[in-house]
Amino acid sequence: MAATPFDAVLFDFSGTIFRLEEDESWLEGVTDHEGRGFDLHRQAELMRRLTQPVGQPVEMDADEHHAWTNRDREPRWHREAYLTVLRKSGVTDPEQAQALYEKVTDPDCWTVYPDTVPVIEALAGDGIAVGVVSNIAFDVRPAFARLGIDDLVSVFALSFEVGAVKPQPEIFRYAVDTLGVDPRRTLMIGDSEKADGAAREIGCSFELVEPLPTADRADGLWRALAAAGITPSEPGAGRSS
Repeated sequence: MAATPFDAVLFDFSGTIFRLEEDESWLEGVTDHEGRGFDLHRQAELMRRLTQPVGQPVEMDADEHHAWTNRDREPRWHREAYLTVLRKSGVTDPEQAQALYEKVTDPDCWTVYPDTVPVIEALAGDGIAVGVVSNIAFDVRPAFARLGIDDLVSVFALSFEVGAVKPQPEIFRYAVDTLGVDPRRTLMIGDSEKADGAAREIGCSFELVEPLPTADRADGLWRALAAAGITPSEPGAGRSS
């Protein structure tokens, strides 16, 4: 391994190493208040609203806004907030909305980016600590366990467990303190300049990736590492046979 300026790499979850990409079956039978199904355009817009990292996707009253603002701190607010988004996006049947919400919060329903596993294996194999820092209200560890890489992630800094949300510096400090690394030797990779880029406030470096569909972004993580000066060894080099 070539010399690297980093001892740890932190990854955002949604839009960075996994992406919520609906299966066609998810919206089968889902209708709006007029009984119409969702065409491809409305499906795409619905998914955008469910996955955008910052901003408010629909108009909300004070109570709804409170739940939305705090959604990643508390699972009950997360559920309330996203059911509001679904309802105001046209999914007015409560049972249909609940079924869709369960897909959103099921780690098995998230699609992994093509280079996520080899990148994490390569970093861990080279002795670079790996962490996940996510604004989220459900446990994503099963998604990593399904791929057999949960043991390679040394810290999961999840907002609903940590009690802080990006861009608050506390969630990044939790990650680096748990890893026992210097923030100045830590790289954060994410898809939001505002949320993930805030890692710079505690001294971390930052690389931005685009939250493209997984089929359209085969090597975004590799390119982010290269831009930061990290050239890992072959994927899986550190695993024992």
